[in-house]
Amino acid sequence: QVQLVESGGGLVQAGGSLRLSCAASGRAFSMYAVGWFRQTPGKARDFVTRITWSGGAPTYADSVKGRFTISRDKAKNTIYLQMNSLKPEDAAVYYCAATERQAIYSPGDYKYWGQGTQVTVSS
Repeated sequence: QVQLVESGGGLVQAGGSLRLSCAASGRAFSMYAVGWFRQTPGKARDFVTRITWSGGAPTYADSVKGRFTISRDKAKNTIYLQMNSLKPEDAAVYYCAATERQAIYSPGDYKYWGQGTQVTVSS
């Protein structure tokens, strides 16, 4: 089992920055990749970005390329999402997810999920 706990969400003005953290515990060493997804009320959970635990090149959704950066600290078993130049449309609940498979985009391919952290962007 892998447990994931997100933190760092909050309220920010458009154009501002936030850094989300995802602390992994349990069998974190068994993970192949960790990703971030986001969801707004009434909509599906959308892929944001993902990185392999070994540190391969990250994958980003087109909507966040050039603004968001995912990174991981293996010593701390923690994944970070640095979000810059935030837009009102980035507002959502952000979820950290982990998979033991070679998954990228589909939420259904991720087995472990955090509880989510709210990001609100004011215009």
